[in-house]
Order: sequence, then C-alpha cells, then structure tokens
Amino acid sequence: MNNEFDFPRIVAQFCIGGTLTDCIRYGEGHINDTFKVTTKEGGREMHYILQRINDRLFSDVAKLMHNIELVTEFCQRSVEKRGGDPLRECLTLVRTKAGKAYYSDGKNYFRMYVFIEDATSYQSVRDKQDFYESAVAFGNFANLLAEFDASQLYEVLPDFHNTRKRYSNFEAAVQKDACGRAKEVDEEIAWVRAHGGLCGKLVDAIERKEIPLRVTHNDTKLNNVMLDNATGKALAVIDLDTVMPGSLCYDFGDSIRFGCNSAAEDEPDLSKVHFVFDLYKTYLGGYLSAVGSGITAKEKELLPWGAVLMTYECGMRFLTDYLEGDTYFRTHCKGHNLDRAHTQFRLVDEMLGCFEKMQEAVK
Repeated sequence: MNNEFDFPRIVAQFCIGGTLTDCIRYGEGHINDTFKVTTKEGGREMHYILQRINDRLFSDVAKLMHNIELVTEFCQRSVEKRGGDPLRECLTLVRTKAGKAYYSDGKNYFRMYVFIEDATSYQSVRDKQDFYESAVAFGNFANLLAEFDASQLYEVLPDFHNTRKRYSNFEAAVQKDACGRAKEVDEEIAWVRAHGGLCGKLVDAIERKEIPLRVTHNDTKLNNVMLDNATGKALAVIDLDTVMPGSLCYDFGDSIRFGCNSAAEDEPDLSKVHFVFDLYKTYLGGYLSAVGSGITAKEKELLPWGAVLMTYECGMRFLTDYLEGDTYFRTHCKGHNLDRAHTQFRLVDEMLGCFEKMQEAVK
C-alpha cells in the first residue's frame, strides 16, 4: 500500500463499506494525485478512485467541487431516465460521512469516485475507431446535460475560451514586448491580426443568446474517455475539473484541433502539418450521432467555426506566451511555443481553405 498519506484515516472519511486492503497510484494524470482504492467486504472486492486535488491550480476547491457535484448528479439522473447504468456511464461521487463532496485534512483536499470497472482510458488513439468513440462519448456527455442550467456553474478558469479576451491579452503582450521578441515574429503577429475578425464568432453568439449557454468539458482528449474493455465502445467521460459554462462548439472544436492534425502539436517541419478532413468527418459523425436532439440548429451550424476558433485561439495563446517569455506553457527547447503557434496557424489556414466542405459535412 502507498504510504504518501494516511490512507486508512482518509478513506475512512468516505461512505464506503468493507476493510481497506490496498491503495496504489493509478493512471497517468499530471494535475491531481490519483490512487486506486480496494476494499474487501464478505469476500467481495470493491474499487474506488481517490484523488488529492491540486489546490495550487484549482485554488477554490469549493467552487470546483460544486461544479462536479451538480454535473455528476444530473448525468446520473439522465442515465437512469433512459434505462442505463449510472455506475458505468458517468462518474459517481462518493460523499463523505459528513455529507460533503470532498474531504480536507487541513492541508490537502480529497475526493472519491466509484471505480468504473472493465473499462480503460487510453493515452493515444490506437485507430480511427477510437477517435470516433471519443466523439460519441463527448456527444453523449452533451446530450445527458442538454437540459442542465449551465448558469449554475462557476468559471473555475475565468475567460478560458473568451477569444476576444485572448486577443486583447495578445495585443497587450505585443505592445509590452517584455522580452524584445516582437521584432522576430512580425509575420506571426500580422497573421493573428489579419484573422482577428474571427474572435467574436462564438462569444457574441452566446451573448446574443443565438446559442444557449451549455456545460463544457474543456479537456476533450481521448484519455478522458472510458472505453469498454470488451466492446471498445464509449462508456463515460471523466476528469471534470474544467467543467464550466460555455458552448458545445468549444469542446467539439478543441477535439478537432488536436485530433485532426497529421503531426505533433509542436512539429517544427510544417510540411508535415495538415488538417485531416477525413478524421474531421469521422469525429463529426460520432458526435452528431450521440448528441442527438441535445444540439440546436444554430449550434450545429457553428460547429466548423468551433474548430477554426479553438485552433486560432490556441495558436494565439502560444504566440502570446512566447512574447511574454514562455511563462505559462512548459517548454523544452528554444522557440518551442513558436513551433506550437506555427502548427496551429497552419491548421487554421487549411481549415479555412476547405471550410465549405466542413460546412457541407455538417449539413
């Protein structure tokens, strides 16, 4: 058993039965400390996920857990209404014996989930079907929460996908030029400014109530999807730390941004970087098949813009960080953030080059 924390005392705070027999580090997450808890009762083993919440990144744990508590409970009710199994098809929080969604020992914060049995989250796409199933998972997540009032949620990362705000931050970084790098990236700065008119596409649609405020996951990678070990089919979406109010187009667009890139996000050789339209169609088909009536006609129309906007925004953030001295994104070599920005800009150019095809695929 892992001895990093007083696990017998911590686990005893949660409403689970049996005797604690094991607690080991689990998974490959980099934000929180994650452990698999095993208890035994009457010869039967039960498994749970225990996490120490990273309160340096998520400084207001109460707001973070407020969001997770509301979203998981709503998902459970939605799964039950359609006759599914909430213990396998969504995350289930285990409350403390004091009735809270998390426990604090005065130094650390802990939460517990029921372990989803006979399922795996993969770190990388093994084949096209995995990408399709990730789309099904996030489309289903949106469908389960279609009737949820997203205004109940806190913005745990304020203005995370406010592209207008991101553009304002970019211009401020250019003007300040803290590291004297602006003169090196005249072309990149000009490129961002030339596309600045895109910034309001989604945020303005939300403000004008042309599209509804929705629950967004904001980290729509394959490793946040549980796939059934027997069938390979999507089961549940996990890692809800960044659930916030926003647009479905954010989650869809970010999936396309990294899933339809033919190369690595930091590939310096741009001849290898292409927007793979076939993978876009694959993801789109899976997403729309699962989201069903949980998406409006206007949201569906804006899905391709979500792909463009999330890619543009990400590239702009990489360039902003480069101008500010690489203070936000971890870098591993000189010009790393600039390489990252270049790949995103290339993808935007190629998306815009086939944008009519992207729209036709939606129709």
